[in-house]
Amino acid sequence: MQPTLIELQRQITALAPMQKPTDQQGFVTLGAERADAALGSALARGALHEMFAAQAADAAALTGFCAGLAQCISGDAGRIVWIRQGFSETEAGPLFMPGLAALGLDPAHIIHVRARRPEDGLRAALEAVRCAALGAVLIELWGMPRSLDLTATRRLALAAEASGTTPLLMRLAAEPGPSVAQTRWQVAAAPSRALAASAPGRPAFDITLLRNRAGASGQRWHLEWDHERKRFRHAATVSGSVAAVPDKRPVPAPVERLARTG
Repeated sequence: MQPTLIELQRQITALAPMQKPTDQQGFVTLGAERADAALGSALARGALHEMFAAQAADAAALTGFCAGLAQCISGDAGRIVWIRQGFSETEAGPLFMPGLAALGLDPAHIIHVRARRPEDGLRAALEAVRCAALGAVLIELWGMPRSLDLTATRRLALAAEASGTTPLLMRLAAEPGPSVAQTRWQVAAAPSRALAASAPGRPAFDITLLRNRAGASGQRWHLEWDHERKRFRHAATVSGSVAAVPDKRPVPAPVERLARTG
């Protein structure tokens, strides 16, 4: 991990003189009116937000939702650091940059870090979140690592508050635990509506707001990502037949020995 962390520090140092655009401060709207209203009109920047895949089969949905959310937070000019634990990449597959580009993200604005162990990923995340020139930091961890405790989330939250950079903690094969996250979400895949001429529909997500320190929680929405507007929108109910949903049997989190070799 050490060479990777040094390289990350070098890239962050190069970004340090940059300033965030004025519209990157404070809050960000998702674009979906009811979801924004539940958040008190917008999602807080400079705060820790936690995202859970509902099942192991929802890893792709979690990636798509967090990619869209990072785009909302960072804007077209913002830089994103995406930190992935090795085991997560083995199980869910590597990032597919053409796919992220189709969602509206510029792959050239993404700094990709692969961490062998969860603690390495958290160490790199803390370095990245401290950089005020970044828009968002995505931290993708697998299972329930002991290093991801209340203290670790508090460190990330304090760093985010100081820098204004927004960390998104992505959880796969995991259950909610002690955390100081401002919001906590559950993400699952949802059927999408076909476009004109039976073209594939927009990416769709079944979203549940599990925790919201700024207001009420428990709401559930069917959202879709509009890559042209680069915003989420509430999706209309899908009518007619839809494709079968794949088996969503949960995959147990790896034992610590496997996580260390990820």
